Amino acid sequence: MQQLTATDLAAWLADDSRAQPLLLDVREGWEVAQCRLPGITHIPMNEIPVRQQELDPDVPTVVICHHGMRSYQVAMFLERNNGFSALFNLAGGVAAWADEVDPAFPRY
Repeated sequence: MQQLTATDLAAWLADDSRAQPLLLDVREGWEVAQCRLPGITHIPMNEIPVRQQELDPDVPTVVICHHGMRSYQVAMFLERNNGFSALFNLAGGVAAWADEVDPAFPRY
């Protein structure tokens, strides 16, 4: 698993020549209702063990949460136990996105 800054993710998403990652948001539903990046796949952290088969281990996946801790844990779980090889943790989570990429992004 690699750490990915919000700025690097924004550049990746804007680069049409690069395969787009799956954006896996592991926050709770009420958090996603507050703010969300476009195009996310939402699977709350506690549902990952029973829903991981919905994810393709060969697709580059950026795991997202509020500050980057839950997403880090999920990425480690997927990498260590389930053969995922192209995992990225959004360092600082959506809070970093608001700080570094989009100051108008809602905060909570």
